[in-house]
Amino acid sequence: MSRHQLGDELERRGISRRDFLGFCASMAAVLGLPDTATNAIAAAVENEARPILIWLEFQDCAGNTESFLRATHPTVADLILDSISLNYHETLMAAAGSQAESVRQRTVRDNVGKYIAVVEGSIPDGADGGYCTIGGRSALDIAREVCGGAAATIAVGTCAAFGGIPAAAPNPTGALSVADAVPGVKNLINMSACPANAENITALIVYYMTLKQWPPLDQYRRPLFAYGKTIHDNCERRAHFDAGQFVEAWGDEAHRHGQCLYKMGCKGPATSQNCPVVKWNEGTNWPIGCGHPCLGCAEPNFWDTMTPFYQRLPEVVGFNVGKWIDPVGLSLVGLAAAAAAFHGIGEVARHHLGKTRPIEDKAGSEK
Repeated sequence: MSRHQLGDELERRGISRRDFLGFCASMAAVLGLPDTATNAIAAAVENEARPILIWLEFQDCAGNTESFLRATHPTVADLILDSISLNYHETLMAAAGSQAESVRQRTVRDNVGKYIAVVEGSIPDGADGGYCTIGGRSALDIAREVCGGAAATIAVGTCAAFGGIPAAAPNPTGALSVADAVPGVKNLINMSACPANAENITALIVYYMTLKQWPPLDQYRRPLFAYGKTIHDNCERRAHFDAGQFVEAWGDEAHRHGQCLYKMGCKGPATSQNCPVVKWNEGTNWPIGCGHPCLGCAEPNFWDTMTPFYQRLPEVVGFNVGKWIDPVGLSLVGLAAAAAAFHGIGEVARHHLGKTRPIEDKAGSEK
C-alpha cells in the first residue's frame, strides 16, 4: 500500500467536501447501506492508504475501461483512478513497450500479496496462448503471474468473468475466464456485464477500503450488492408485466407507453444486476428505460444461451415465466371483461329495483 492518502489527493485536486460526501452517500446507496454509513465511508476513503492496482487487458474491447473512466460523483478519474496507485494499465499509462512491462514486473515482485489485480477481457489458451501476447509473453502466462501474487483479483466485465463473446461457440481461440485460466486464484471477484457498471466497480473498491474485506458473493462470485436481485425485480416496467401488458411489436402503442418488453426478448427475469437502480450515463437512463430489452449480458454464456436476443426464452433458467405468461395475460383480460359484465348486470338490477345505493363491485377489487 502507498503511504500517500486519498484525502490529500482530494484537497490537492480541489474537490469540495460537499461533492466528496455526495460521492460517499452514493456509494452507500449502491452498497445497500444506510445513510449513517456515509461518514464511515468518507473516513476510510480519505485516510486509508491507496491500494495498488495492476489492470490487465487481454481479449477485450476496452469497454470496461471506457465505462470506468466515465463514472461520476465526482469523476473516478479525479477521485479513484488517479488517486489509487494504478501502477500498470496499458490503455492509460504513459509508458510503453519494455518500460511499461518492467513497471508491472517490478510491482508484482515488490508487492506480493499486497496489490489488487484487475483483469479485463478473456484469456485464450489456444495455440499455446499465441492468440494474445504482450511483450512476447502470452496473456495466460501474464495472468497466472500477476493474479497468482495478488491479494485479490477482480474480473471486470463478462469476458473476464465468464469468457464472454470470445468464448462463445465455437470459441476458436480457446478463450477462458479468469477462474478457468488461473485455477485457485485468491479472492476472485467477478464484476460481470458488458461492460461492467463503473458505479459498481467503484463501490467494490470503496467497500474494501472501508471494511477491510471483500463483500459477500453469489454462486458466480459476484458481489451481492450489485447482483443479488434480478433486473426483473427492480424493473420500472414490472407493474406492466404483472398486469399482463406487453409490447407485441416495435413501435406499437404498448411500446410507446413503456409497457413490458418480455415478449420482445427481454432477459431481465433471468439476469442478476442492479441496472434499474444504478443506471448509466450519470444515472440518467438504462437500456430498458430507452425501450430496449435486456440482453442478459451479466450472465455466464449469455451469447449462447440468451440468443436470439429479440425472441423471448420460454425456458429461462431460474424464472420459468414462458409457460404461463400468455395464460396469465388472457386470464387478466378475461377477469377485466367479467368485472365489466358483472358491473353492467349490477347497474341494470339497481335500475329495475329502484335502488339508489351503489352496488359493491367485488370482482373489480380482486386481482
